[in-house]
Amino acid sequence: MTSTRQFRDYDHAKLEPIRNMMRWLLREIGFRCLARIDGVNGLQHLPTTGAAILMMNHIAFIDSLVVMACMPRNVVPLAKREVYDYPFVGIFPRLWRVIPVDRRGFDRRAITDALAVLRAGEILLIAPEGTRHTQLHKAKEGVAYLAYRADVPIVPLAIEGTEGFPTLSPARKKQGGAVMRLGPPLRLERLSTRPTRTQLEQMTNECMYKLAELLAPHRRGHYADLEQATKEYIA
Repeated sequence: MTSTRQFRDYDHAKLEPIRNMMRWLLREIGFRCLARIDGVNGLQHLPTTGAAILMMNHIAFIDSLVVMACMPRNVVPLAKREVYDYPFVGIFPRLWRVIPVDRRGFDRRAITDALAVLRAGEILLIAPEGTRHTQLHKAKEGVAYLAYRADVPIVPLAIEGTEGFPTLSPARKKQGGAVMRLGPPLRLERLSTRPTRTQLEQMTNECMYKLAELLAPHRRGHYADLEQATKEYIA
């Protein structure tokens, strides 16, 4: 196994200074030069302490970096394994200890790593669709599985305006920048038995409809019909 899989020695306290420095570099240098951020709404919904999952839509490469730079707490994203191999840029996820995910199937190691982060009381950043889309696509059940297993809240986060970044183009920056909206935390109902895959799918869908509510109608895609939303498993 490569170093991308070594979360057994996960040390939250040791990583915080490194992440704080990198977050400062992102915010004060990276986004001053390469992107524009127009606002973050609903930060009161992000827990000030303890573990949680930030569940976001994903429309552009830069989305996770924008969230990492703008949240008042450090967040740990899940990302496709290939980001570790990008020339030069790959050093960033290695230093931050981003969780690599093999998208070819069920990645048990990524699940274990994600649970380690949550047990350390940190915030996990997940895009449940698994890849970038201009509209919401059907989400995978991993977000509900992790939230239920760790018994942590899910905070929906809608992001828009990141297309075309990073860039040095002044014209693109004048067109507007990234905007984020956070919704109230969602808690999954505890069941008397382990949830089935069908139940996890419904939990995921119920959370995704809450995310869709935060997005403009043309972004809602698979979850466009809010009247179809159920609330059997979320509180």
